[in-house]
Amino acid sequence: MKYIPTSVGPFPERPYFSDQEIETICMDELIAADLLPLNPEPIRIDRFIEKKFGISAEYEDLGDGILGMTQFGSKGVARIIVARSLDEEGTDVAARQIRTTLAHEAGHGLLHAFMFVDSAQEKLFGDLTDPVGPKVLCRARGVETAKQRYSGEWWEFQANRVIGALLMPRDLVINALKKYLILNGSLGTVSVNRFSKDEATVLLSQLFDVNLVVSRIRLEVLFPHDSTGQMWL
Repeated sequence: MKYIPTSVGPFPERPYFSDQEIETICMDELIAADLLPLNPEPIRIDRFIEKKFGISAEYEDLGDGILGMTQFGSKGVARIIVARSLDEEGTDVAARQIRTTLAHEAGHGLLHAFMFVDSAQEKLFGDLTDPVGPKVLCRARGVETAKQRYSGEWWEFQANRVIGALLMPRDLVINALKKYLILNGSLGTVSVNRFSKDEATVLLSQLFDVNLVVSRIRLEVLFPHDSTGQMWL
């Protein structure tokens, strides 16, 4: 991790994490929590939050367009809250979006909590008129979106990267997709068979209990269209 200057947010510099750093952080944390399965299956993200941060996710009315919130205290993550409306919806899609939102909020905890430990009273992101403490408000447009559009909100981009790395660990995805992977030449890069990409997307969605859009984004991150960015084995 390194710091780079930024004009967005309350700090003059922001942390920069490479994709590989995020993958490693999430893998190491899952191993430390003893929650990395041997074979592809849903990650127990609620249990991960309990073990890593010592809290249980809460469900409250957060207002229109707000899916989740992470609140920080002097010791790090103090609360992770998910919109009650998601829980009350009662559909499989909503249940999977809860998992996505929990992973997104855990991403703020893993990547950003250290920035607030010594400045718990500082004004941070979102609407912070609430005197309880600093928090990150995560809106629907920033979580589980297909086009991943941002307006400089680096903290949202980074937390969204954590979603895939936590819920769909790289090595487990590769294991699940063995029959769909193609070795490219003699350089050791691999890609997903383009004729089977939709089938692979559905398989990952089922194995890891995530919505299709999350599965699709994960494939694009791990196996980008640009051959210079293809995965090495």
